[in-house]
Amino acid sequence: MAQSSPSSSSLNPPHRFLLGPGPSDVHPRVLAALGMPLLGHLDPTFVAIMDQTQALLRSVFRTENRLTIAVSGTGSAGMEAVVVNLIEPGDKMLVCVNGVFGGRMVDVAGRAGAEVVSIERPYGEVFDPEEVGKAIKEHRPKVVGIVHAETSTGALQPVDEIAKLAHEAGALIAIDTVTSLGGVPVEIDKWEIDAVYSGTQKCLSCPPGLAPVSFGPRALEAIHRRKTKVQSWYLDMTMIERYWGGDRFYHHTAPISMNYALREALQIVIEEGLEERFARHKLNHEALKAGLAAMGIGYATAKGRELPQLNCVTIPAGIDDATVRGRLLNEYGIEIGGGLGSLKGKAWRIGLMGYGSRRSNVALLLAALETILGELGHRFERGAALAAAGIVYRSAKA
Repeated sequence: MAQSSPSSSSLNPPHRFLLGPGPSDVHPRVLAALGMPLLGHLDPTFVAIMDQTQALLRSVFRTENRLTIAVSGTGSAGMEAVVVNLIEPGDKMLVCVNGVFGGRMVDVAGRAGAEVVSIERPYGEVFDPEEVGKAIKEHRPKVVGIVHAETSTGALQPVDEIAKLAHEAGALIAIDTVTSLGGVPVEIDKWEIDAVYSGTQKCLSCPPGLAPVSFGPRALEAIHRRKTKVQSWYLDMTMIERYWGGDRFYHHTAPISMNYALREALQIVIEEGLEERFARHKLNHEALKAGLAAMGIGYATAKGRELPQLNCVTIPAGIDDATVRGRLLNEYGIEIGGGLGSLKGKAWRIGLMGYGSRRSNVALLLAALETILGELGHRFERGAALAAAGIVYRSAKA
């Protein structure tokens, strides 16, 4: 029997409006950067691009940390890089869990040999500094880990007070900013955060594939006084910092094109201005919220803690999750996310991140939802969603 031959057709993925929890729509300049000629990973021109990327990352992270780099891997690699470098077998790590990604941090820490202690809040809620401080005093961890922007619930967690409490107890604090970096303020030096990781595919509007990380002086001291080797050779910062540092010691072949893309994405962030970028995300969030409210759709996230770039909203009673998301994708080319964990089947996650945080996307999604939900029998005043969003935008210009 003749074997079937591979497809000879050219690659032609459909256009989507990526309005889910990530990846987000990529800026055209970033897409263009991906197509630029390859260089060697030690080529002087590429080394200069690495230097530029570091400087831009420091600006976006709001830090002077020397070891601020892009790990070759997705945001989860950033999480693992932070944990395995700070944790030695037997070290105690306190992890705050109020969503899927806090739970993932628990798993990563356990695999690194940590004695893991977790405290929990229901999905959609955030931690009070007092309850975290109490756990820190009781357990005396080496590292406190917490998610700044929980992608699974759309909750924004204040971390500055928690960092102070950790330091008072002699602990380090590590935070997850995968969904927050570039969308809401991230103040690494001001908040005295010891280690932080992020991802490229959310508010930076770059394809997935790199994980920005930054290690402060206390974290570097802990890494350099380790008694054991870092569990992961690939993510060992004692070697990677030499590649990104002055001597350019070979460690691995960096993903050249992705570094081009990240450099361009960060440049776009700086050109727009951080405060202006945060304001844009907040305005589009408020317009979306008003439009959804007009259709009787509220938020699953605790009031006042909603992320502007990741809207976790409750599915109306009697409406099937998969049906709506399937129709959005197939009829309008719009991707939104379903709920995770305890919110599965009960919530939608709508991303307005980076380049995707635009008035046109808000209008498109609200119009599509009005049509689909109306046809499925959900009762609301037709046209009210777009009208409510329009009021928000007009008020912003007044």
